[in-house]
Amino acid sequence: MGDFMHQDRSAGRTAGRLGAAVTVCLTLLPVVGCSAGSGGVAAGEPGARASAAAAVSAKDGGGPGTASAAPTAASTPEPAALAQAQVNIADGRTVGVGMPISVTFPKPVPAADRKAVESLLRVQTSTGTTGAWSWVKDQNLRDGQRVDFRPKTAYWQPGTKVTLHVGAHAVHQFTIGRSLIASVDVDAHMMTVRADGRTTHIPVTTGRPGLDTWNGTMVVMDKAPKVHMDSRTVGLGDAYNGDYFWAVHLTTSGTYVHQNERADTEAGHHNVTHGCVGLATDGTARRFYDQIRVGDVVTVAGGKKDIVATGNGYGDWNLSWEQWLARSAAGETATA
Repeated sequence: MGDFMHQDRSAGRTAGRLGAAVTVCLTLLPVVGCSAGSGGVAAGEPGARASAAAAVSAKDGGGPGTASAAPTAASTPEPAALAQAQVNIADGRTVGVGMPISVTFPKPVPAADRKAVESLLRVQTSTGTTGAWSWVKDQNLRDGQRVDFRPKTAYWQPGTKVTLHVGAHAVHQFTIGRSLIASVDVDAHMMTVRADGRTTHIPVTTGRPGLDTWNGTMVVMDKAPKVHMDSRTVGLGDAYNGDYFWAVHLTTSGTYVHQNERADTEAGHHNVTHGCVGLATDGTARRFYDQIRVGDVVTVAGGKKDIVATGNGYGDWNLSWEQWLARSAAGETATA
């Protein structure tokens, strides 16, 4: 298989983005992420990011939400791409501090139009935020089909109200929730979760040598209480084929934090998975699942794996600000 897989969510998600849905699994491929069965959501397909966020929102009890129409028409002609732009965050949603605004298009935006597109994707915030749009090469899209907005500083400020104007076509509004940062230390077999002024240490097991977990900063894309995983879809033979629980999705290629029976004995001691982060079945995985939300941040350090690519999910924070601006046509902007 390639760098994407299929995933089967018993919670009822429909087949989603990327043309071919990603797989989820208990473990990673050597050069990609975890993998699993068929029919689900993956980062990047044109027109699917908004529907995927809406599906997760409905699952989490927030409802899918619908972006309202923009109140006025543009005074000058807009690039045609804006009329078919899809936004990754459902209107009215509350997301974690790491969630970038990600806009995708059904076909690449010509380089000559990108500055105009960025300028017409107007971001307003309740707190002064300096940020920029940057064109991201999504793992499953062509160059010019995805542009993301992130703040210059480390993540969004909790409580920020964000409004995105998509030219004259739509207005999307969402809120940044409390801060949650989960830091995985591969070598120490430990995850430290900092949220709501509290710090919790959770023993974990990560990818075994040669199948290491991605390093770097990842952002929770979605989550599901049960995922069907089939190793045959990623070329691992009959290693596993079954349902796995409390799955928190981190990369398009299939990296998850989820319940793993082997974590009952190996968490805190050895790394034995094929790349995902495994949590014990004694309620540990369920508690982490219940605590975390879409847009929260998970960082991984240690081991020998490369830094996760920017377009493999939401790897935006792995670039320095200078690197981020290098792919921006309009440059840095201040919101108000």
